[in-house]
Amino acid sequence: MTPRPSRTVAGLTGVAVAALALGAAELLAGLHRAWRSPVLDVGDRVIDAAPPWLKDFAIDTFGTNDKPALLLGIAAILAGYAAAVGVVALRHRLWIGVVGIALIGAVGAWAARSRRAGAPWSVVLPSIGGALAGIALLVLAHRLLCGRPVTRPSHGDGGSVEDALREPAGERQEGATTDRRAFLGRAAALIGGAVAAAGLLGGAGRWLGGRFSAAESRAAVRLPAASGAPAPRPANVQVEALSSVTPFITPNDRFYRIDTALTAPQVATDDYRLRITGMVDDELELTFEELLGLDMVERDITLTCVSNEVGGSLVGNARWLGTRLDALLERAGVQAGADQVVGRSVDGYECGFPVAVARDGRDAMVAVGMNGEPLPIEHGFPARLIVPGLYGYVSATKWLTEIELTTFEELDHYWRRRGWAREAPIKLMSRIDTPNGLARVAPGTVPIAGVAWAQTIGIGGVEVQIDDGDWRPARLAGATSADTWVQWQYPWAATSGRHSVRVRAIDAVGAIQSADRAEPIPDGASGHHQIVVIVE
Repeated sequence: MTPRPSRTVAGLTGVAVAALALGAAELLAGLHRAWRSPVLDVGDRVIDAAPPWLKDFAIDTFGTNDKPALLLGIAAILAGYAAAVGVVALRHRLWIGVVGIALIGAVGAWAARSRRAGAPWSVVLPSIGGALAGIALLVLAHRLLCGRPVTRPSHGDGGSVEDALREPAGERQEGATTDRRAFLGRAAALIGGAVAAAGLLGGAGRWLGGRFSAAESRAAVRLPAASGAPAPRPANVQVEALSSVTPFITPNDRFYRIDTALTAPQVATDDYRLRITGMVDDELELTFEELLGLDMVERDITLTCVSNEVGGSLVGNARWLGTRLDALLERAGVQAGADQVVGRSVDGYECGFPVAVARDGRDAMVAVGMNGEPLPIEHGFPARLIVPGLYGYVSATKWLTEIELTTFEELDHYWRRRGWAREAPIKLMSRIDTPNGLARVAPGTVPIAGVAWAQTIGIGGVEVQIDDGDWRPARLAGATSADTWVQWQYPWAATSGRHSVRVRAIDAVGAIQSADRAEPIPDGASGHHQIVVIVE
């Protein structure tokens, strides 16, 4: 009598099969720079297909952990699918399970071939190899777990089931128990061995893939000095000594990261090229050394993500080193009619902004340094675009490999095709950093403080409102330019009770921050940041 494993054993076996398949795919992916884990390729296609509201929901819910959350979600779905495949294959029809694994391999292969930047046919090999390994293990599992009898005849090798049934009940039960233990032992060995092998294969693949890391290339970079020193930072850029207020300069390891790359592309400087193409008189191609040899400027510039909610943390200020974009465009010669600058990443991502913005005198640059060191890999090493005053989704191309001059009529960039606005100037905004929402404080003087920004225009004032009272001016800290945020502070004479605290900014030309509440889609959030404080 041929047994059928329980649903639990069959499901766990299916998950183990999937783990081994992914481990094998990871090992293959480590053999070539262009090959990737199928999970990453599928994740990229999920990102590309996600509607704007889903992207905004993910960032609002998970913040900068949106990518790990996506990978965990894919892993959970894959585990559920694999468990179902195991149940069908080991309890019903093996061939259906084989088809199920082949289908997952086909999805991975399609995802690899559908990369934004294009890919050679060979990128399908990790998916195919992983699927074949999974199929082989599933067939082996079927033979081990479904091909042996539950009870053994006691009258020699040729005994029948009827012979076995004539045995005393105690002997039959003892034989069945022994067979069940043997069966469970085989199942445990199979599942445990597959998981262990998956870990070894995946670890080996990660180790092999480490050969393609750009870390060594980045470590060898020696940044040039800027030809023009940035404006000196005033001594009062930080309001008093409030550690709860965001520092004027955001450290690299705390700078927000929002992009469409599940893993940061690894771009070595040896074969790096930056091309300027499209509607130009003379197309340019620069090596990284040639890029470093151009005149460099160093500027403090605040960047903001369009997905930043009112009061959100997807904003940061850094000192960037790079060559001016307008100088590069002048060297290439922008042709009449070109009205869009498109930046392209090495992974095929693209975004675009008006040519006029690149040539109006603001410090737009191709950046190579961040806060005194080469760009971190996750922030665009070896080069990226920085454009003050524009949300990142239209301007801040990381891992920059091409700048194309074209028209808005000719090309809708990545996020424009997904319903976001074409023009994306950063909105006037302010934020309360301290006290925290629902904080409990003692009566007396309580410092309220935070940051405000109005890139390319500058902050002229910040006002605070307690409950529904009058707007009161806050004291501003210093700033190096109109392209950075400004810290502010207001001494509040707090009285007992529950109080609402609001903030609004006024830019350098007198415009007041809008109180109208708007979600990030399609061109950035608006509204006043408000918190509740309890004075005890």
